[in-house]
Amino acid sequence: RQKSCSEHETRVGPTTGPHPRLQPTRRKNLEFEPLSTTGLILEDRPASLPAKSEEEAQRHRQEYNEMVAEAKRRELKDAQRKKRQMKERLKQEENIARAMLIWNTEVLPNWESMRNTRRVRELWWQGLPPSVRGRVWSLAIGNELNITPELYDIFLSRAKEKWRSFNETNSLSENEDCGTSLADRESSLDLIKLDIFRTFPSLYIFQRGGPYHDLLHSVLGAYTCYRPDVGYVQGMSFIAAVLILNLEEADAFIAFANLLNKPCQMAFFRVDHDLMLKYFAAFEVFFEENLPKLFQHFQTNSLTPDFYLIDWIFTLYSKSLPLDVACRVWDLFCRDGEEALFRTGLGILRLYQDVLLQMDFIHSAQFLSRLPENTPAHTLFSCINNTHMISSNRRWNQVFSALMKDGPKEADKVGSPALRS
Repeated sequence: RQKSCSEHETRVGPTTGPHPRLQPTRRKNLEFEPLSTTGLILEDRPASLPAKSEEEAQRHRQEYNEMVAEAKRRELKDAQRKKRQMKERLKQEENIARAMLIWNTEVLPNWESMRNTRRVRELWWQGLPPSVRGRVWSLAIGNELNITPELYDIFLSRAKEKWRSFNETNSLSENEDCGTSLADRESSLDLIKLDIFRTFPSLYIFQRGGPYHDLLHSVLGAYTCYRPDVGYVQGMSFIAAVLILNLEEADAFIAFANLLNKPCQMAFFRVDHDLMLKYFAAFEVFFEENLPKLFQHFQTNSLTPDFYLIDWIFTLYSKSLPLDVACRVWDLFCRDGEEALFRTGLGILRLYQDVLLQMDFIHSAQFLSRLPENTPAHTLFSCINNTHMISSNRRWNQVFSALMKDGPKEADKVGSPALRS
């Protein structure tokens, strides 16, 4: 036993007296202190364990070198990606600055003579610079209703009086019990408040307390007083919100009222079933022309346009697509009119055709009612560009006019299931 203790003291020193200061273990073959277990594979094992064989040590060194090389490759790839993104961003900013100069100095001062030229239409297709977008939209939408800022103030005052009355009674249920029309019920202030809460919720700017809440409330309230025959319909808040983001308050109201007065928007917001069926029929003509395989798949599964088009048209895609992509769709709509809305719909179907062909009725309807949040603008507009709005040498307006004139007989002629059913 004494011999054993003596040997122990020889190895680790005497157990009496002050405790010796422990020396840090020296790491071999490392130029830095490893921050993770990655570097430990290069370490020698503690003396109490069997030493690594040369083969094992070599394998560990190889594994470590491979991990370092892979990390460097990832770092290089990430740096190259960031460099590409920066280059694309700079290029985009240069293009926007160049386009903004053209719009401000050449196009807008000569709007009527230049708006339909090939050069301007091509420039328009690339997307309007944000700084001129509102003005171009206003000019393109027009003001056939001859609404003035003063007229807006009048209807806003009426809306505010209505709000005061609402706050005093705290309910519109008494009026609703007296047989009021659907439009009157839908223009109720509680429905507007509810819809505002659901308008671009991720932006947190239209909800109560947000910087644009009162503006949106004012525009929608004034419109219900201006057009009580239409009233407020769910989805209007998205259209008004997009306009408010690009225009001053009165100008946003003027554009909003004139936009909703367009034939297509009025048909949908007034729920004119016969006219909506004509729009669906015209859409299906070009659907079958452009995407025959997907068209037949939808027919087999009884997935008709009303299951997805209504929500797209109601909000002009501002609820269904990322906001920046939706604004580009609006650019196209202001350039080409209602045809652009249905062409965009076909572009979306073309973009997701391979996915939709694998889905049944329920999954297709769910997918189209909630499109992927990362819908890429470049790919979508490439699909829109590849969608041709010509059928039997007739454009959208000609096909739709024929359906309006002849109804079911024309539907048989052009092969539209919407009216045949």
